[in-house]
Amino acid sequence: MDLFERLKQDCHEQVVFFRDLQAGLRAIVVIHNTTLGPAMGGVKMSGYGCEDEAIEDALKLSKILTYKAACAGLNFGGGHTVVIGDPKTDKSEALFRSLGRFIDGLGGRYIAAEGVGTTVEDMDYIRMETAHVAGIPSSKGGSGDPSPLCVFGVLRGLEACQVFLTGSDSLEGVKIAIQGAGRVGSRLAAALTAKGAAVTIADVDAEAIGRVTSKHPVKVVETEEIYDVDCDIFSPCALGGVINDDTIGRLKCKVVAGSANNQLAEERNGDELDRRGILYAPDYIINSGGLINVAEEIHGYDSERARRKTAGIRDVLLTILQAARDNRIPTYKAADRFAEDRIERIARIRRS
Repeated sequence: MDLFERLKQDCHEQVVFFRDLQAGLRAIVVIHNTTLGPAMGGVKMSGYGCEDEAIEDALKLSKILTYKAACAGLNFGGGHTVVIGDPKTDKSEALFRSLGRFIDGLGGRYIAAEGVGTTVEDMDYIRMETAHVAGIPSSKGGSGDPSPLCVFGVLRGLEACQVFLTGSDSLEGVKIAIQGAGRVGSRLAAALTAKGAAVTIADVDAEAIGRVTSKHPVKVVETEEIYDVDCDIFSPCALGGVINDDTIGRLKCKVVAGSANNQLAEERNGDELDRRGILYAPDYIINSGGLINVAEEIHGYDSERARRKTAGIRDVLLTILQAARDNRIPTYKAADRFAEDRIERIARIRRS
C-alpha cells in the first residue's frame, strides 16, 4: 500500500501505529478529519489477515465516522482504532491500558469508544490511562453499552423509510430480514417483533440465534440464505461489504436499512440499488445512535437528551431521501453531500 497516496485519496489527516511487545498490542489509529472537532470513533479488535487489510479497514471506518458525526449534528470529526488480535483470546488489561497510554499521547485529537470486538469494560481499562475515551460503564458515570440507542436509531430510520415509501410509519406486518444476531441484531429483532413485524434472521453463531428464538417469534434461515428471503426490508446488522456484485441480484426487498457499517462494498453498488428501485438508507445515518450516545458522555451524560437526539435520525434520513429524489441521485450520494456541506460551512467560519 502506498500509504500517503491512500491518505490523499480521502483526505485523511493522520495514521499512527502503536506496538507494545510485552502487552501484545498491535494497533492503528486513523484520524480522518477534525474540522468539526476532535476525532471520535470506535476501537475495533479483529484478527486481520494482514496489516494492509487492517489499515484499509481503519481508513474506511474513520471516514464514515466523520460523515456520521456531521450528519448527526455533532461537533466531532471521525477517527477509528483497529487492534490486531482475536477478541476472544487476546484481550488483557495490559493490552487496553497500553492502548490508553498511546491514545493519551495524541493529546485529545482522538477520543476512543467501544467498537466491534470490544466492550465497555475494555473502555474502562483505557480510561485508567487517558481521559480521551467514552463509552465507559454506566456504573462509573459513563453512557454504557451504546447498542440500545443504536437500535432505537435504526427503528427510527426504518420508520422513515416506511413513511417515505408508503406514507405510514407502521412496521406491523412488515417483512424484515435481519442479517446478524449480535448485540444490535438481536435487540432489533426483539423490538420489531414487539411492533408486529414478521422477522427472519440469520447468523453464523448458533448460540446467538438460540438466544433470539427462545424469546421472540422469528423465522431462522441459514447464513447465506438471508439474501434470498422475500421481504420488504433487508437489514444488515453484522459485517460490512454485504451489498456487493454477488448479492444485489439475489435481494428480494424494497429497502436496505440496517446497523452495519460500510454496507456497500463499492459505491457502484449504491448506484445499482438505485437503478433497481431499492431504497437504501445510508448506513452512517441510520446507525448513528451509538455515536450520539457516546458523544453525549463528553458533556456529562444525560440518557433522555441522548435519546431525543437519536430520535432526530428519522428527520435527517427523510431529508436525505427527499434530496436524493429531488436531485435524481442515489441516496448514498445525497448523504455524502449533506455531510460535506456541513463540514464546508463550518470550515468557512473557521477560516474567516
